[in-house]
Amino acid sequence: MLLVDASVWVSLVERDSPHREAAARLILEQAPSLSALDLTLYEVANAIGIKQGDAPEASRVNRLLLKCCRDRVFRVEAELVDSALQIAAEHGLSIYDAAYVAAARRSGMTLVSADIADLVSKGLAVTPDAAVYP
Repeated sequence: MLLVDASVWVSLVERDSPHREAAARLILEQAPSLSALDLTLYEVANAIGIKQGDAPEASRVNRLLLKCCRDRVFRVEAELVDSALQIAAEHGLSIYDAAYVAAARRSGMTLVSADIADLVSKGLAVTPDAAVYP
């Protein structure tokens, strides 16, 4: 199972993203093994709908996420937030990034992210390329 963070979903619509092709392949080829956090929907909506100013595209990506992940969109709850707080402090992460790390660890999933600086470089996640071509 793969836990896919918002950066991967957002890279689908960023024309200059170096992860665009691998993200598309990952989603196309491995949809049955993908999962997400409920906060991913908000992050995608913010990044695409607000920051890029394309609400219809944000809605389209979120519908794709829900279709691919189906019943594997996990709620963020108090215990996960507590774990995320510890991880955030330990690794200097935002609580959002730390929530993905905490959820992946708790569920034994591999975290997939296009966030090289904060997650991949610290060994907390793998890139979409690494997930597609293990």
